[in-house]
Amino acid sequence: MNEGIRYKDHLHLVYHDHGLGKRNSMRTMTESFRYVLMLILASAMLFISPTHAAQPEHPVLGDLDAKAASEVTPRLVIHGGAGVERAGLSAEDASQVREKLEAALLAGHAQLKQGKPAMEAVSAAITVLEDAPQFNAGRGAVFTHEGRNELDSSVMDGASGKAGAVAGVRRVKNPILLARKVMESSRHVMMIGTGAETFAEEQGIELVDPTYFRTEKRWDALQKILKLEAAAQEQNQTLPELPGKAYFGTVGALALDVQGHLAAGTSTGGMTNKRYGRVGDAPIIGAGTWADARCAVSGTGWGEFYIRAAAAHDICARVAYAGQSLQQAADMVINQLIPAAGGDGGAIALGVDGSMAFPFNTEGMYRGWIGIDGVPHVAIFADEALVLP
Repeated sequence: MNEGIRYKDHLHLVYHDHGLGKRNSMRTMTESFRYVLMLILASAMLFISPTHAAQPEHPVLGDLDAKAASEVTPRLVIHGGAGVERAGLSAEDASQVREKLEAALLAGHAQLKQGKPAMEAVSAAITVLEDAPQFNAGRGAVFTHEGRNELDSSVMDGASGKAGAVAGVRRVKNPILLARKVMESSRHVMMIGTGAETFAEEQGIELVDPTYFRTEKRWDALQKILKLEAAAQEQNQTLPELPGKAYFGTVGALALDVQGHLAAGTSTGGMTNKRYGRVGDAPIIGAGTWADARCAVSGTGWGEFYIRAAAAHDICARVAYAGQSLQQAADMVINQLIPAAGGDGGAIALGVDGSMAFPFNTEGMYRGWIGIDGVPHVAIFADEALVLP
C-alpha cells in the first residue's frame, strides 16, 4: 500500500516538475495530428474524384482508348464444329451447311451494322446454328447413352468480364440465350439441369418438348455405337474407342463491335453416347469459351483435353502476357499442346485489332467470317482457302 502511494506521488511530482514540457509536447502532437488528418482527407478526395470514378469496369485488362475505338472495324467469326470428314458429308449436306453458316453470319452482321454490342451478334449467329439440324447444338444435338439430348452452352463479355453458362439442359430450345440470361439476370455463372430449366421458365426462355431435338441422323449414330459396345461385351473384349468425330460438333461465335468490345459464345449437344452426366469444355469459361479486352476464343474438339489445357484462356493469355500474335497463340495451343496431350479439334479466335485465326487439326472444320461489307466467307475442309482481309 505504501509503495503504491509513493509511486503515485512520484508520478505527480514528475508531471508537476515537467508540466511545461508536457504542454509543449501535447501542442506539437496536436499540430502533427492535424497535418496527418489533412493528408488523409486530401487522399480521400483524390480517390473519389471523377478521374478515379471513370476507371474501366475491367481495370486489369484495360480498354481501347478513344482513338483506337474510332478506328475499329466490326467483325464476326463463327464455327460449326471440327472433326468434319469428307466420307461422311454428301454434296447436299455440304451445301446445306454452307447455307446455314452464311445465314448465321448475316444474322450476326445485322446486329453489328446497327451498332449493337458484340454479345447481340454472338447470340444472333449462334441461335441460327442451334436451330439448324446440321450442327451438334440445339436442334441437331447428339444423343447420350440413355437416348436423351443434353445441351451445354456459355457466353462471355470481354468488356465487363462477365460470363454465363448452362449444362445438361434437355428442354431449352436455344441454350445460348439461357446462358446469356444467367450472365445478365442472375448472380451466378453456371446453372445445370432442371434448376437451369426452372430459371429459363422464370426468365421467359422458350422451352420445348424433348422430342424437338430428335433427328434420325443423330439417333442412327447412337445406335451404331451401342451395337459396337454390345458386340464387344459379348466377346469380353475392351469396348472400342469412339471415333474422334464423336467428340466434335460444337458451334461458336465471336464478335468485335464498333466500340471495340469483344464477346464470345459456344453451344453444343456434347458427345455421342456420353454417360453419367458428362460435361465437356463448351460451357466451361476458360476452356471452351473466353473473351477479354484483347482477345476472344471459342473451341471445338475433344472437350476433356480442352478443359485440362484451359485452351480458350491460354490462347488469350499468350497474346496478353507472352506477346504472341493471335495466330501464333492459337496454333500453339490447338495444333501443338492439345495434340501432344492426346486430343484434337479446332477453334476460332478474334483479336481486338480485327485479326482472326482458325486453327484445327482434323480433316475439316465448319467456319466463316464476315466484315463491315456484309459479305460472308465460309469454308469446310482444310484445303479450302478462306479469304481473309
